[in-house]
Amino acid sequence: MSYAKTLIPPQPAPREVMKPMTPARMAGYILVALWALLGVLLVISIINGWDPEKFTRYGPRYLHGLWITLSLVFISVICGAILSLPLAVARMSKNRVLNALAYGYIYFFRGTPLLAQLFLVYYGLGIFRPQLEAVGIWWFFREAWYCGLFAMTINTAAYQAEILRGAIESVSHGQHEAAAALGIHKFIAFRKIILPQALIVALRPYGNEIILLIKGSAVVAIITVLDLMGETRYAFSRTFDYQTYLWAAIFYLTIVEALRHLWAWFERRLTRHLKR
Repeated sequence: MSYAKTLIPPQPAPREVMKPMTPARMAGYILVALWALLGVLLVISIINGWDPEKFTRYGPRYLHGLWITLSLVFISVICGAILSLPLAVARMSKNRVLNALAYGYIYFFRGTPLLAQLFLVYYGLGIFRPQLEAVGIWWFFREAWYCGLFAMTINTAAYQAEILRGAIESVSHGQHEAAAALGIHKFIAFRKIILPQALIVALRPYGNEIILLIKGSAVVAIITVLDLMGETRYAFSRTFDYQTYLWAAIFYLTIVEALRHLWAWFERRLTRHLKR
């Protein structure tokens, strides 16, 4: 049996090898420096162009537009989620008619711009005014706010249906078999076993969809809805100050960032049992 007679003296840590300066790394440094310079210039511009009179005059209008934007997005997301569940079920159905109808709906509303859908609702449905008055729903489609809400709802329902369908299909088939082996009804198994697991998978895509809808909601300003972008256009038409749009961008960025942190908290909260 051999053994060491002397201990190896402690050695210093190896020197950190400097990475070579490649063209790609140099381009990255330049781009970061340009973005930092642009940020500094924007801050300086805001400070130099600060006008308390404009803030006092148009600040309440911005807050009103912010409320309109948030209410439109919140209601359309809830209504779209309700509509997406039967769409996702129909999309997975073995009935060819239901599957084809759901596929056609999702294909159309995911494949066309939200702006085009908004124009079709706001301008196109006026052709059917006599029929809509006959059934008593013309009061809904003659208002720009309701038309914007309807267009955003049917648009996000298509995206949410595909998100939900993918999440449901990601749940292991063994979950269905285990529920059937225990004698659990298919509807109860879907509601209490399959759907909760699918919603955890769909949580992050849902957050992305809400963020996209917040940014896409700005198109309703074109049909005279005074949301955040609508109020911004009004302020710019009176002042011709580009900072009106800069403040709108800051509002949108704040909303998105707050939602991102809130959604991350939800995800950590709902998936805490999966972390070890």
